[in-house]
Amino acid sequence: MESSTTTSDIDKCSTWLTEYSRDTYSQFGEDGVIEKALELIGETDGWCVEFGAWDGLHLSNTANLIKNKGYKGVLIEADSQRVQELNSNYSKASDVHILSGFVGWTEKDGLDVLLKPTPIPKDFDFLSVDIDGNDFHVWNAVDHYRPKLVLIEFNPTIPTDVDFVQPSDPAISHGASGLALTKLGARKGYDLVHVSRTNLLFVDHKYFDRFGIRSASFRDMRIDDTDVTWIFTGYDGTILLSGKRKMHFHGIPIRQKKMQVLPKYLRSFPTNYSSLQKAARKIFRIVAGRSIDQTHLKSSDFLESREA
Repeated sequence: MESSTTTSDIDKCSTWLTEYSRDTYSQFGEDGVIEKALELIGETDGWCVEFGAWDGLHLSNTANLIKNKGYKGVLIEADSQRVQELNSNYSKASDVHILSGFVGWTEKDGLDVLLKPTPIPKDFDFLSVDIDGNDFHVWNAVDHYRPKLVLIEFNPTIPTDVDFVQPSDPAISHGASGLALTKLGARKGYDLVHVSRTNLLFVDHKYFDRFGIRSASFRDMRIDDTDVTWIFTGYDGTILLSGKRKMHFHGIPIRQKKMQVLPKYLRSFPTNYSSLQKAARKIFRIVAGRSIDQTHLKSSDFLESREA
């Protein structure tokens, strides 16, 4: 069906889709925003995909479409217990395909391979990616399928202007920044249309004009950065914190006192150092430099490969 909403009707600010935020199963208003986005696209086929799907209901971004909008779906989950719960929750849904497996980014375990045996169309309506770590690499590896909408989780503790992607390693769970994922979306031909507290919603570029959005930048769309902890230094070398003072996913306080790099006797503006402090700083810089060099050796391979 065709959308009855015109661009002139919705020529609003970049965050206007937030007005439609509503949770039926989702966590931060995604259900309502997804519904509105699909209405604007208009050319829908009634198929959705989600991984990791958990039990198919808990904080799900596809359950509302399947349960209340008649959508067919492919739900993918790696945990065997959750797969059993998925099968139980969708035992009467003949059009829901439940796959047990890990979605990776290689030719053997990528989404293209996992979806191939299913009847889902190449340009299905909606993809939800939430695997708490390698989300960037998994989406980057999708070539054959081109969903109209992509919802993907970003690490909400990372400041807005930081471009960060974790190494492609299933043993690491750092996530990616919203800025990095926005850049990836642009390279893949997708535009950002909405940012919730933890998720980014992208649309295939050919539908972007239907959203009447002035700016598709992550900075303009992010209105909630309450999970970010900013770290900076004073002139005297004191490490200072601002924003959230608790680890978002673990609930453990972040204490400024425990974050200090310089010993207390060196926390002064360097031009005010005594002779003894200057000598101590030289020794401290040598010791600290060796530690930094070792850290650089461990991370340089990934950084160089990404820049290439």
